[in-house]
Amino acid sequence: MKRLQAAFTRLTVLICLCAVPLLAQEASTPPEANSTVGWGFRWVNFAIVVVAIAYYAVKKGGPYFRRNAETIGEKVAEGARAREAAEQRKREIEGKLARLDGEIEQIRAAAKRDSEAELQRLRAAAREDAQRIEMAAQAEIAAAERASRLELKSLAARLTVERAESLLKAELDPENDAALVRAFVGDLAGGRAN
Repeated sequence: MKRLQAAFTRLTVLICLCAVPLLAQEASTPPEANSTVGWGFRWVNFAIVVVAIAYYAVKKGGPYFRRNAETIGEKVAEGARAREAAEQRKREIEGKLARLDGEIEQIRAAAKRDSEAELQRLRAAAREDAQRIEMAAQAEIAAAERASRLELKSLAARLTVERAESLLKAELDPENDAALVRAFVGDLAGGRAN
């Protein structure tokens, strides 16, 4: 932009320098200025100015405009590359979004499988716990049954002893008691002799 302004300033100064003699001549136009020779010099002066401007424009303007066109071309190419990169990024994001539904379905399916597996594990653990509880209950029942049998045997033995005692009391009167004592003492005495 600064180069364009500098070139425009130079061109303006050149035009002004070339136009000063013409302007000075116009102010005091002698009668011979309107002659054919006067008009010829004006046209020659004009041609010189135009040629100088054209030469300067071609000499300095061509490279400037080429550089400017190249810069613009580079910026357009850069913009096209940026646009292509943005479109590529957009396609990648759209692809990810398209795959996102599939990934969500996979996650859901995995979660469902995991929950079913966890449910099966919990059921198996519950069955194992129930079996352990049943085994513990059977062990307690067996222990209670043994304890009951022992208590029943103890009760039966006590009742038998009580019944035998009551039978013995009924059958033992003082005569039988004395006979039994004598027999016991006799057995003891016979045991000493041996």
